[in-house]
Order: sequence, then structure tokens, then C-alpha cells
Amino acid sequence: MGWDRGVRLSDACPLKGSRDLWWLAVSLLALWAIGAYVVAPWLWKRSFRQLPSLEGAPRVTCTVDGHPGDPLNVALVGAEEDVVRAMTAVGWFPADPITFRSSVRIVVDSVLRKPDDRAPVSNLYLFGRKQDLAFEQPVGGSPRQRHHVRFWLSDQLEDARSLWLGSVTFDERVGLSHTTAQVTHHIGADVDAERDRIVRELEEASWTKQVRWLDGFQQLQGRNGGGDLWRSDGRLVVVVLLTTRRPRG
Repeated sequence: MGWDRGVRLSDACPLKGSRDLWWLAVSLLALWAIGAYVVAPWLWKRSFRQLPSLEGAPRVTCTVDGHPGDPLNVALVGAEEDVVRAMTAVGWFPADPITFRSSVRIVVDSVLRKPDDRAPVSNLYLFGRKQDLAFEQPVGGSPRQRHHVRFWLSDQLEDARSLWLGSVTFDERVGLSHTTAQVTHHIGADVDAERDRIVRELEEASWTKQVRWLDGFQQLQGRNGGGDLWRSDGRLVVVVLLTTRRPRG
């Protein structure tokens, strides 16, 4: 039989490439649907199942007049004595409560550049109350610069242990508030560096049972009640503390 010149090649042999492209498109669509509607929701549910108490947790503290305060960037799991023992063991000092005497003392110590390991920190609010615990690490010979962290006891539990939400920042200088013109400490913008530092200290001292990171918890930047800019990668670190110190090795 001779070749019928009237028959087109495309009619006699449909292009295989067209079918391959069609199957590729269908496969990619299916993969997208599985990832978006099956895998991603499962991963989010898994994250919140691990940290159920943080799903609806606040992200930022408040000042006494209701302005946004410092961001929350660390959480500790453990009893109050676990938190106090762990923090003091790695070199943090409990901050004195604010009284007239302690307020005068911090002003005098700042002016005269006298060391004060227990200088008070200003009150910030979460859950309608000021911090339950506060710690600091002085830098240099006065309270002008210091690392400090505040913790609030939440009403949630993780594995039957208390969950403490905290905000750790660095006081880099004393000055006038950008919003109220009151004398205050101005915080450094890199709040992640302070968060990572406190985790590193607890890990190196063998006070951690588990460390987890929750992505997308915090916004990436903001300003506190004093008008200071802060920046973050948005992650919250959750540190499960040991109930008893167990040195490694």
C-alpha cells in the first residue's frame, strides 16, 4: 500500500509531547492540591497540638496606659521555683519591685554610675496584670545598660506544667521616652539577639529539657510604649526546663 500524501503527519501520529504536557499539568495541580489542602493543614494542626496554649496567646505586652509594650519572644515551661532556680543559676538577678526608694536608688546609681544588680524594671502588663517575675543582668558599672526579662504566668499548662510567657530585651541607654517625655530606658532594636542569648545560657548550663521554636508567632517589627523600634524574625522560643539540674557528661 502506498503512502497517502493527503494524510497529515499530525493526524497519523498525534504528538506525544502534547500528552506529556497535559499529564505534567495535571500532576502539578494534584501535588499543589495535596500540599495546600492536606499537608499544610496537617502541619499547622500538629504545631498547635504541640503548643495548644499558644494558639490564642497575646503577642505584645501593654503599658499601664494601654499602649503596646515590648514583644513576647520567649516562653518557659516549669514551676515557679524551676524558673527562679534556672534564671539565677545562669547569672540573672531578680529585679526589685518598684517603690519610691528603689526608684530613687536607680536614678542615683545611673547618675553616679554605681552598680545595682537588682534595679527595678518598669511595669508592663499582660493578662491584665504586671509581670509576675523579672530578672536582669547588669552591663558595666551602672543600671544604664542591662539585659532584662519579664515573665507572666499564663492560665495554660503544658504537660501539666506551668507556661510562662516572657519578653526579653536589652536596655541600651537611659533617656526621655519618645511618647511621654518621661525618663526611661531605651531598648535595643535586635530583640532576637536577647532571646537567643537567654536560650543559649540555659542550654549551656544544662537547664533545658527541650527547646522548640514557633514560627510566625510575632510580627516582624513594631514600637514599644517608649517609641523604641524593635525588629524580629517572628519566632517564639519555648524552653521546657528541667525540674532538677542535671549536668551533662
